[in-house]
Amino acid sequence: MPTILRSAPLLLLALTACDLAAVRHLDPQHAWYGDNAARIDAMLDELAAASAERTVAVFDWDNTIIKNDVGDATMFWMLRHDKLLQPASWAETSRWLTPAAATALTTACAALAEPGQPLPTSALTSAACTDEIVSVYYDGATLTGEDAFAGWDHRTIEPAYAWTVQLQAGHTLDDLRKFADAAIAEGLAADEGAEQTVGTTTGLAAYLRVYPAMQDLIATLQADGVDVWVLSASSQPLVESFAARVGVAADHVVGVRAILDSDGKTTPHLQGCGDVADGDDTLITYLEGKRCWMNTAIFGVEGAAARTVQTDTALRPAFAAGDSDTDVAFLQDATRLRLVLNRNKKELMCNAYNDAGGNWLINPMFIDPKPELADGYACSTDACSAADGSKTACADERGSPIADQKDTVFCADGTYCTR
Repeated sequence: MPTILRSAPLLLLALTACDLAAVRHLDPQHAWYGDNAARIDAMLDELAAASAERTVAVFDWDNTIIKNDVGDATMFWMLRHDKLLQPASWAETSRWLTPAAATALTTACAALAEPGQPLPTSALTSAACTDEIVSVYYDGATLTGEDAFAGWDHRTIEPAYAWTVQLQAGHTLDDLRKFADAAIAEGLAADEGAEQTVGTTTGLAAYLRVYPAMQDLIATLQADGVDVWVLSASSQPLVESFAARVGVAADHVVGVRAILDSDGKTTPHLQGCGDVADGDDTLITYLEGKRCWMNTAIFGVEGAAARTVQTDTALRPAFAAGDSDTDVAFLQDATRLRLVLNRNKKELMCNAYNDAGGNWLINPMFIDPKPELADGYACSTDACSAADGSKTACADERGSPIADQKDTVFCADGTYCTR
């Protein structure tokens, strides 16, 4: 009997630890950098012990869960299959389009089809139009080098990202999902590293991949009862089509959302968020706009408050993951871990290396990782962007200045590493 009594507390402790452990941990067959996997597993155990009513994880999509960009892939597919419709006015496709860009697009494209009809962008005879569209979208400039967009708030919208959604005008959401499905299937079937030519523009990425480690992370979080969402600056129906392939339902995807007309077709105008009205076209799921859409669509925060950091931690994600400067705001809001895939994006990496809360994780990209950025990040001077686009010093989530940072998480030979 005395032996049993001495053993009972240890047995109880073991049972309690077992009860509080996560149901599932990351699959060890997937390589992670350093102690990132161990820290994520530890977070999962902590979340199991906390027994919160709702725990949320929010992921960016392009180049975070997948390699390359579903918006790019679908835009290029649509151009190669004559799916863009002639707008009534190129100038009205974006309020941020410059007169120079509107003139260049009109000159190259207006004679090719009547408004509302498909542009023959697959034909070499129409390459001037196709090339102009690709240049404005991909390079933010006309073929003659003039700025394509001007005057936007660099903290709430990227007009080229918005423009891809606006150029989808005239199609239903189901149409766009079908286009995306075709582009995704094509990209997944292409060889890794494959490139494509659109019009006469060469060297455009032609392949897509899901990162297996990220798919496993999503499945692990879901198995442990975490409410997983995708928050993307790509078009809503395109991301829905791809997210379904990793087990994230359409109602857990938040992308750039077009306003629909009375026939259920998309228009060149975008849904607003917080105190930004529908059709204002000044805020999308981009940087601080991602914060707004996360707060509204995921946590139900309304009005101007949706654009602010929530003081109630129940209205913030426990975990967040991203790869670009567009992800900084919602990553800063995560209360436990913030996972960053290193693509040498200056504002993001300044925050990640600064590690103000001690909860930033940095991982090289799982495919074609970046080598060391030898010059590092000039965080104290010009690594970040102001609303007017000027370069400025960076501040962390506490408002404190960030010192210059070295690039220390990378793979020297361009292949994935786990050191």
